[in-house]
Amino acid sequence: MILKDKTIIYAVSPTAKAGQKQEQDVAFFLRRAFKDHKKVFVINDFKFSHNDETAQIDHLIIYPYGFVLVESKSIKGNVKVNDFEEWTRSLGSQWSGMPSPIKQVELQQKLLRELLYENRENILNKLLGIKQQTFGMRCWDNVCAISSHAIIDRETMPKNVSKYLVKTEFLVDKLKDIMKLKDSVVKKLNPFETRPDFSDDELLSITSFLMSQVKQTASIPEKITEPLKPYVQASNSVPVSIACKNCHERSDYLVKSGRYGYFIKCNKCDTNTPLKTPCLSCTSKNTKVSKKQTTYTLQCCDCESSTVLIQ
Repeated sequence: MILKDKTIIYAVSPTAKAGQKQEQDVAFFLRRAFKDHKKVFVINDFKFSHNDETAQIDHLIIYPYGFVLVESKSIKGNVKVNDFEEWTRSLGSQWSGMPSPIKQVELQQKLLRELLYENRENILNKLLGIKQQTFGMRCWDNVCAISSHAIIDRETMPKNVSKYLVKTEFLVDKLKDIMKLKDSVVKKLNPFETRPDFSDDELLSITSFLMSQVKQTASIPEKITEPLKPYVQASNSVPVSIACKNCHERSDYLVKSGRYGYFIKCNKCDTNTPLKTPCLSCTSKNTKVSKKQTTYTLQCCDCESSTVLIQ
């Protein structure tokens, strides 16, 4: 069951558009496989905050035995990982380093586990007054879905990294192998199935809680109907709310450019507030602000997402 579709953001740079395209393709395959499944729940583009931290999981899957986090990564050329688990990729004849998507999704999982653990008593039911096993005993898996046209050098790649990587068209097979779901009759006849599972009521409670945590971003929802379709730039993206850092004024200001980039000058308290902030998706500080006519956009150089700040 698809609880949340992929959200289309206002992408400007070619890399951001390619990254969004990859997430759309993954969302399509997940919809095709699990849209009618009563035991598998998919939340695409799951952004949440906890303990003053924010994370964005490209695709979160909840099923009776646990959770799978899927990180989408658009790579057109070769991808290599050395023995130190440092990533490089090629673009034409040029090679450059890139952040490890495996480490990125590990951090996302850590924050998600903390969020669920701290709210466990409100989420999970009690059986005969005794609290059942919580989230720590469940299955937790991470997968990185790489573009289908990427070339993965698995011969030199550490095995503990290679096992997490899968090309997009093989993702569903990988997920089914991880989840190992059986119907209720087969499960009862299988003496080797020892994984604790969530009841239907607990799955409903978990998914309801997670959906209540979804952070709304400057985006346009779009139903994924087919893979590999051309990207169409949204023209009516809703900008996020910009406010003065001193008096929190949200409308009476002027946008100016200075030595350190674009900023707003508040007409009420005369305070300058920079437009450059950490990424709203991955919290990276490696961002920049660009201007096109009257539109100011925050672009992340790490996760390659873009968010309209002022329009």
